[in-house]
Amino acid sequence: MPSSALLDKAAKSKYMDLKTFGITQAMYIWVDGSGQSLRCKTRSLEKEPKDVSDLPVWNFDGSSTGQAEGSNSDCFLKPVSMFNDPFRGAPNKLILCEVLSYKMEPVATNKRQTCQEVMARVKDDHPWFGIEQEYTLLDVDGHPFGWPKQGFPGPQGPYYCAVGTGNVYGREVVEAHYRACIYAGITISGTNAEVMPAQWEYQVGPCEGIKMGDHLWMSRFLLHRVCEDFGVVASFDPKPMNGDWNGAGCHCNYSTEKMRLPGGFDEINNAVEKLSKRHNYHIQAYDPQGGKDNMRRLTGLHETSSIYDFSSGVANRQASIRIPRHVGEEKCGYLEDRRPSSNCDPYTVTEVIARTTILNEEGDVVLKLNC
Repeated sequence: MPSSALLDKAAKSKYMDLKTFGITQAMYIWVDGSGQSLRCKTRSLEKEPKDVSDLPVWNFDGSSTGQAEGSNSDCFLKPVSMFNDPFRGAPNKLILCEVLSYKMEPVATNKRQTCQEVMARVKDDHPWFGIEQEYTLLDVDGHPFGWPKQGFPGPQGPYYCAVGTGNVYGREVVEAHYRACIYAGITISGTNAEVMPAQWEYQVGPCEGIKMGDHLWMSRFLLHRVCEDFGVVASFDPKPMNGDWNGAGCHCNYSTEKMRLPGGFDEINNAVEKLSKRHNYHIQAYDPQGGKDNMRRLTGLHETSSIYDFSSGVANRQASIRIPRHVGEEKCGYLEDRRPSSNCDPYTVTEVIARTTILNEEGDVVLKLNC
C-alpha cells in the first residue's frame, strides 16, 4: 500500500502559498453508506461564507458511497455546520453535510435529522455531552504503529498517560490533531495516551444538543486527514487487537441543567434508573452493527462491563454507567455512559440518551448478537 508519507510535502507547500484571488475553497464532508467512514470533495466559492446559509446544496454519486443505486445515483449534500480549514488556512472552510436522497429525504446513514428533532424537543433541559473518543494508530500494513513487526510490545501498564521513548507511540500525530481541532473551532478539551500502546484518546465537549455530533464527526475527519500527512492510519475499531489488550470506546459524559445544579444527584440517579430499564436498546444503538462490534469489547474485562448486564457505580470503570467520585461527593454534576463503541455514531448515542432520560421513552429490545 503506498504511503502519503513518501510524497514530498515541501513540494506541496510551494503551491499552497499561491494566491487564490478571493476564491474560498469549501470542502464538503459527509458520512458514507457504512455509517462509519467519511467522504469529502471541494468546490470553489466566489466569496468567503459567513454562515451555513451562504453555502449551496451540492450533489455526488451515491452509488459509489453505498448510498444510492447506480440507476438513480444522485444524492444531495446539505451543509449543516462550518469549520475553519486548518490544512488550507483562511479563508477556506470545512463543511459538514447531511446526505439526502434524490427525494430530498435523509438516507439511512443520515442520523443527524432525527437527532436534531429530539434535541429541539429537549432544548429547555439544556443537555450537555462530552465524548471521550478513543482510537488506535496503525501502520499502513494494519499493524499497530510502533509495535514490533514480528511480535508484541511489553504488557499493558506503562503506556497510559505515558511519556518517553518506548512508552509513547505517535505523539506527533496527536499534537498535530489537537492543534488542527483548535484552529477549526472544534470544542476539544483534552487528550491522553491510552492503556494499549499506540492507542490514544481525545475529548470533545461539553457541547449542547446537536453540536456534540457535529463536532465529534468533524474531529474524526481531522484525525484521518492529519494521519494522511504522517503516513499512518487512525482506526476506530473497538477491539483492534485480540488478547490481553484494551479495546477502544467512546464514553459519553452527560448531564441536564437539573443534574448540574446543587442537589442534582437525585436527577442523576433517576437517569441511571431509566437507562437500566433499556440496556439492550442502548447497546443496539451504541455501535453501527447493532451491538456486534461491542461484543468484542464489552466482555467485563479490560475496564469494561458485560454487554449482557447493566451496572452502575461511583468511580467504577467496570460499570455500564460510572458516576465520577467528585460527583458523588458534590451531589451534582454528570454521569458517564461507558458503553458506546469507538466507532459509534454520536448523533445516535446522544439521541437515545435524551429519548430515555428526558423524553421518558420506555421499552427494551431483544438483542440478536449471535445471528
